[in-house]
Amino acid sequence: MLSQELASRVSPKNRYNYHLSEIIRQRAWVEINAEALTHNVKEIKGLLSPQTALMAVVKADAYGHGAIKVAQIALQAGANSLAIATLGEGIELREAGITAPILILGAINTPEEIAAIAHWQLQPTLCNPQQALLFCETLTQLEKSLPVHLQLDTGMSRLGTPWHQAQEFFRLVQQLPYLNIASLYSHLATADEPDTTVMEQQHQRFEEAIAQLKTCLRTLPPLHLANSAATLINPKLHYDLVRVGLALYGLYPAPHLRSKARLKPVLQVKAKVTQIKTIPSGTGVSYGYQFVSDRSIKLAVVGIGYADGVPRNLSNRLEVLLRGQRVRQIGAITMDQLMLDVSAIEDLQVGEIVTLIGKEGKDEITADDWAKELGTISWEILCGFKHRLPRILMKSEAQIIKSEVFF
Repeated sequence: MLSQELASRVSPKNRYNYHLSEIIRQRAWVEINAEALTHNVKEIKGLLSPQTALMAVVKADAYGHGAIKVAQIALQAGANSLAIATLGEGIELREAGITAPILILGAINTPEEIAAIAHWQLQPTLCNPQQALLFCETLTQLEKSLPVHLQLDTGMSRLGTPWHQAQEFFRLVQQLPYLNIASLYSHLATADEPDTTVMEQQHQRFEEAIAQLKTCLRTLPPLHLANSAATLINPKLHYDLVRVGLALYGLYPAPHLRSKARLKPVLQVKAKVTQIKTIPSGTGVSYGYQFVSDRSIKLAVVGIGYADGVPRNLSNRLEVLLRGQRVRQIGAITMDQLMLDVSAIEDLQVGEIVTLIGKEGKDEITADDWAKELGTISWEILCGFKHRLPRILMKSEAQIIKSEVFF
């Protein structure tokens, strides 16, 4: 149950202010385990040499965990810098008082965005010569310099200049005023696959680009290539820093990587029972009657639905934990609610807590479980939990930190 240690009010910078009594009345929420997040940062740092820095990827609201709090905890635990995808995400972190270096992984292509980047002291990715020239023109007018990161396409076929043009691209940016090269990097497409053929090809291309630069440079800029999977797989992929997202949140990019580190899931999703009733045999449940009871069933309504991030395609396939027992979800998951068959739970009361993702007793349901059932990836599951679910910061699995309810 939510304890009296919950905050009486959250920061005015949050979307809403919640009094204690209002939080206790929440229908559903996400719990963020600060202890687990700190553990994961230190576990990842333990895989790195002292010369390799850790960049915590907190884009997409820290994969649904809450970017500001995750960034603060990760930096305190030992992360050296942050990565986000959009300008707005970077501004949010700066407005929260975070001063660490912040890399924008996405492409920026307008003078207005460039001016905002300069104002907020963010660090953009440059993907091609045209973008570099636009940055130079805008920054010249502003008379402001920026650290910039050059991205090479070594086989992802997304952002970046082709790896074989690395020297030409680097020389151009190096000659442009107001642009200071902060790093050179690329991104791996298949690092989480057991077959390492493509990853090794990309690694070789990155090495070829580095060799090009060594012919014209005395000192190379910082280099980075590894995402979470590559960080876990091979120290040769670490270079000067690693960019870690999913592993930071306690999930493994692939099953075969589980032995590489001891990670702890950071996020749990919980909701309350809002009504209990008994339905007779032959009764349809929810929209479309996708479920019709074949016996008398004790049914519980739970206050969470697909508008909160529970995929509708999990209808009649979802299991949740209630009092440490697995309970089946029945009928179509609706926008704000779902139904459970709780016939096996004695004396169930309205207000009892259901764990959709998380651990109860010896059993656990993970984002990986949902992803496997849906034929997708855990990244998508985590990013799907919507902002109307408040994020409650937990010191550990059982202890809520005072004054830390955020969105």
